[in-house]
This record gives sequence, structure tokens and C-alpha cells, in this order.
Amino acid sequence: MIDLSIAQQMHQALTQRLAPDVLEVLDESAAHAGHAGANGTGFGTHFRVRISSPLFTGKPRVAQHRLVYDALQEFIDQGVHALAIEVL
Repeated sequence: MIDLSIAQQMHQALTQRLAPDVLEVLDESAAHAGHAGANGTGFGTHFRVRISSPLFTGKPRVAQHRLVYDALQEFIDQGVHALAIEVL
């Protein structure tokens, strides 16, 4: 079994749930060392998602963000501390 990074796992979950046209998942944890929620490894706690999906069409920004959060809830429950969402 291949051990995928959390960013790769998040990418897969978003792809399956939201069928994005554009998707980038960046692990920005290293930039948050020493901040609240950092785990000391520099990985796996702070992420940025850049996404465009046909499922966002006609929905307000809050609803678009809710779709992303719902798709990633498992990761949030497992320790993802911060998630910055950029809807493209």
C-alpha cells in the first residue's frame, strides 16, 4: 500500500467529492512552526486549497467553502488545524 501525504489524500478526497476543474492542495505547515495547532514536524497541520468546481456554480462563497470543508471533514477531525480556501 502506498503511503500518501496528507496533501495528496486531501487532493484525492476533493477530486472524488467535487470533481474540480482546477485543484491545488498546498501544505503550508512549515510556515506556521510554533503557531497554535502546529505539531512540530512542519507537515500536516496547515493547508491552502485552490479550487474551481462546477459544483460551485450559482452558490455563494460560504456555500462553496462549506462543500470544501464537508469533503475534508475527516482530515479536520484527524488534526488539520487550519485550512485556507481560495475559490478560483
